[in-house]
Amino acid sequence: MRKFTRTIENFDCGNCGYKVFGNGYTNHCPNCLWSRHVDVSPGDRSAMCWGMMEPVGIEIKGGEHTVAHRCLVCGETSRNKVAKGDNFEVILELASRPLAS
Repeated sequence: MRKFTRTIENFDCGNCGYKVFGNGYTNHCPNCLWSRHVDVSPGDRSAMCWGMMEPVGIEIKGGEHTVAHRCLVCGETSRNKVAKGDNFEVILELASRPLAS
């Protein structure tokens, strides 16, 4: 089981440049939904890759929406909860396309 480490930090999005103010649970840019491959376990910042992670789809399981990301450097995939304040237009656009396996 992956252990969660709460890490509070602000960052500039590597995709769109949006200034993101983290709350310890912030995983992706709320503007474009892109992320960065920084964790092995959530919040640990121990990944060696640090590649950009493209949002490739939205999944709904048990009423919970998650963003699926794929790393452009190493190909690893991860899923993260949609956060309050995430760009709804980008969520709709992602939801309208099929999730690639």
